Amino acid sequence: MARHALFRGLVVDEYDQLVEHTMVGDEAFYVVNDDGFRRHVSSEDVDREVLGEMGRMLEGMEAQVSEQAAKMMGQDDIFTRAAIENHLQNMDAQFDKILETGLPESSLAYLGMAGFKIRINLHGEVLEIIQPGMIDPDSE
Repeated sequence: MARHALFRGLVVDEYDQLVEHTMVGDEAFYVVNDDGFRRHVSSEDVDREVLGEMGRMLEGMEAQVSEQAAKMMGQDDIFTRAAIENHLQNMDAQFDKILETGLPESSLAYLGMAGFKIRINLHGEVLEIIQPGMIDPDSE
């Protein structure tokens, strides 16, 4: 059960309308407006699918990503790179932690300014993950 809607403010419906988020008890939900009917969709289902897709995009690139991350942190040494690479290779184990703690508001703001958004349908199925600057895998 997710305590945070990870991508709050970044999820839209099929008609590009922002999806709200709310808590029901201790569980987070995205709320899709279905012509006045407010459908509650488990945020964990949507968030896990998006995180999984992001993880698949990094597969095979862990060494390069860890090297660049270490440089950005100003700690470009073999131990830092190895630690980052290890975390990237064990992404599934990190998902539960991310779902528990949520993303910082500054990260959400940055993603929003970069044009990142997630399109879902009325049933909460992820239709599209929009990541500006990414190369379309179907293009030549």
